[in-house]
Amino acid sequence: MSERRWYIDWYLISAVLFMSVFGLIMVYSASFVEGYQVYDDPMHFLKRHLVWLILGGTAFLFMMFFPYRHFKKFILYILAACLLLLTLVVIPGVGHTVNGATRWIAIGGFTLQPSEFVKLGMIIYLAYIYSKKRSYINDFKQGLAPPLVIVFLVFLLIMLQPDLGTATAIVMVAGLLAFFTGARYWHLFALGSLAGAGLWFYASTEEYRMNRITGFMNAFELQQTEGFQLVQSYIAIAHGGLTGAGFGRSVQKLFYLPEAHTDFILAIVSEELGVLGILAALGVMAFIICRGIVIGARCQDDFGSLLAFGISCQLAVQVVFNGGAVSGVLPITGIPFPFLSYGGSSLLITLTALGILANISRRTEKDRIHRSEKGSQEYNSPEGVSTPRREAGISR
Repeated sequence: MSERRWYIDWYLISAVLFMSVFGLIMVYSASFVEGYQVYDDPMHFLKRHLVWLILGGTAFLFMMFFPYRHFKKFILYILAACLLLLTLVVIPGVGHTVNGATRWIAIGGFTLQPSEFVKLGMIIYLAYIYSKKRSYINDFKQGLAPPLVIVFLVFLLIMLQPDLGTATAIVMVAGLLAFFTGARYWHLFALGSLAGAGLWFYASTEEYRMNRITGFMNAFELQQTEGFQLVQSYIAIAHGGLTGAGFGRSVQKLFYLPEAHTDFILAIVSEELGVLGILAALGVMAFIICRGIVIGARCQDDFGSLLAFGISCQLAVQVVFNGGAVSGVLPITGIPFPFLSYGGSSLLITLTALGILANISRRTEKDRIHRSEKGSQEYNSPEGVSTPRREAGISR
């Protein structure tokens, strides 16, 4: 009977549904003015976001029932696809450039951002590799270091676009996965210090890079240049107050705040729905992330456990980076907020990753119930039938 049951994580699914609908509503509210002015269609961005939401929802359902352990069979293909996609982006004539950055590939009127796919691909790759190396992860040369060579190569390819935010996020998730695998703290500290020093050296070689990283600390002094976007975000947050100005009543989205429906959509949420709206979005995302950590902790399979941790960490990094940029706590990195920011590749990969997480939860629960039922059958087996419990001398 148990094999025919469906074990579905309704807690996770309910949170995903809420964020999907909330994101659809807020993308429309933040973008209808630009859609009307630029494309003569106030629903331009809503329609495109809805297409990606349907595709992402389909991917979520597929991944929820596709056994995650099968990814092990395709790990080399996944890694090769990641490197190929990142290479295609930097080839002249193939990559699509926006605002000086070549991060997209244009296909049939839509654009794909390969680095979003690489985020998930690297999580799958690292979860697989580190699950095999868990017993000797403390050996730096044989255990921890080899997969990081691939991470470094991916980092370099993404930096050619350039996309410092995404590259940094992938490195951070790689470090967190190494932490969950059980790597030595001083190894992680040394690698983290080396990465931080490299990042600072890279930023210091060009004044505009340093201003981009440090501009959030003196935004009002640079409000005509690097600080302009952050100052406009402050104005939106201040206008919203506790309860907001009302849905659809944002002023900053009237071409005052750049990227109002993408990277800075949280500022529009704050302006229209207030601090309470922000807390609702952050609260549900925190629930999804914590649920992922719990799923990873309960999973008895090392690969599934690290995969759940990696997906949860990636979401957490995106929430922290985006929320920190909008509020002026962190530099502006261009990292989208999951579900809310307009962007098809990000939404598709977020829902795909959460479908995998739902599958891990489903598989873990089925395994737990199977072990429980098997133990119960052994315990209640009739007299004369040999069971491990009876052989060990355990009786009721």
